[in-house]
Amino acid sequence: MKRIQFEAITLAAVCTDLAKCLGSKVQAVRQPNENEIVLELYGKGEVRHLLICGHPEFFRVHFVSRRPTTLPSPPQFCTALRTNLVGLHLESVTMVKSDRLLCLDFEGWRLYAELMGKHSNVILVNENNTVLGAMKWVGRSKSKRPIQPQQKYELPPVLRDRPDLSEFAGPPTGIEARQVVAEPSAWKPGLSMSAGAYPFDLSATYSDWVPAESISRALEDFYLVEVQRQEVESKRSWLSSQVERVLLAREVALASLLEAREAGGKAAKWQHYGELLLAYAGMVGEGSETTDLFDYDGSPLTIKLDPGLDAKDNALRYFEKAKKAKGRQGLVSEQIERIEASAAALRKTLAEIEEAHSVQILEGIEEEVRKNRWLHEQPVAKGGTAERPYEGHKIREILGPSNYRILYGDTAEANDYLTLRVAKSNDYWLHVRGHTSAHVVIQTHNQPDKVGREVLLAAAKIAVQHSNQKHAGYVPVDYTLKKYVRKPKGAPKGTALYVNEKTLHVEG
Repeated sequence: MKRIQFEAITLAAVCTDLAKCLGSKVQAVRQPNENEIVLELYGKGEVRHLLICGHPEFFRVHFVSRRPTTLPSPPQFCTALRTNLVGLHLESVTMVKSDRLLCLDFEGWRLYAELMGKHSNVILVNENNTVLGAMKWVGRSKSKRPIQPQQKYELPPVLRDRPDLSEFAGPPTGIEARQVVAEPSAWKPGLSMSAGAYPFDLSATYSDWVPAESISRALEDFYLVEVQRQEVESKRSWLSSQVERVLLAREVALASLLEAREAGGKAAKWQHYGELLLAYAGMVGEGSETTDLFDYDGSPLTIKLDPGLDAKDNALRYFEKAKKAKGRQGLVSEQIERIEASAAALRKTLAEIEEAHSVQILEGIEEEVRKNRWLHEQPVAKGGTAERPYEGHKIREILGPSNYRILYGDTAEANDYLTLRVAKSNDYWLHVRGHTSAHVVIQTHNQPDKVGREVLLAAAKIAVQHSNQKHAGYVPVDYTLKKYVRKPKGAPKGTALYVNEKTLHVEG
């Protein structure tokens, strides 16, 4: 069910209560989180706490019955409010242009609460209309109406051409009330826990509608549950995506190991192919990708070849494949058992995440996930804002064998960025020889000698899969250290020259 939005009519209802606090003194300012501030107002022998929230989804203003906590280190905006407003009296309450823009005047200082979705903000200005503080600073590159210190405050350009509303004796007639048929004679607030709070009786629309003593109480009761629910869902979604990402990597690695185990069962066949190639070496054409021979029992047989090798070397290659397939069966079985256990643990964790019903439980699961090193967190800039991964370039990541991270570019521009900006000197760099392919990088943590052949083969397969040779027979993939790779000056995007390479042959 769609949530009832915090509309202008709802703000007008809140202002009806707020107008009763005219003359009250600001005793304290608290900031529970980055999107909320709370003014403690004292007047007529009563202390009330006014919450102003600039959250892009939960933007609102209302009184709260519980004294809020505050951040251990008050942000700059909170400090500015404390410095300039504490001790002053509330002189006027205005809805600017009768819209969701609240203006509170405090003896020459003015606090604007712009309650407008993702553009919501709270701004402090002085008697000269100069901005001295804001919950969110907005630069010129992000808006035609920047919010910057020491600049003149301007109203949002989207406001309708209406008069200001500053009389709150009852419901204003100049604001249309959604879903209200009859002309209301007074506020009749209530809430539906499934939909939200509203200043009029909507019991005919919502079966779980409950009347409330005030619009502030209705809003407080609803958002207390709704915000927590959204926090749980947001935390659940983020944590699930992290675990699912690792599970996918485990499943990819497991598929590769199962393929290797299956290949071990082909050792006898490959040994046989090698023997046949030696026996019929004179019948194998040079540069062919396949050869058609007769088995010892007279049945026809087609054998794939590396066109760059002669019959003897192809036979030796099959003997080597058979030898390696036999030799690594014990290691492969051990790895399969380990990865299957890890995948089972990940699936169990996903089930626990799905069943969790509180942020506290999810935080406990997150701690376990972190201990298991299943989290993949993007770096955070100095200002505290998460950076876009790879500056928005289409670079993909795969967790390869032995937990080595393998990166590859989706476009020529991404290939350039990966090779020239992301890859370190001692990372492995791979590319299909002589053809267009993705640039592939294995992050070695400056220890390339510890990277096993299975990791190189996994990366080589990625290069082939993202090349124009993915449907070919055996594809040569060159690999070298990134320090031996360069881009010629003026060359097209994605072009690279390299030396000191070695070559793997991967089946397309």
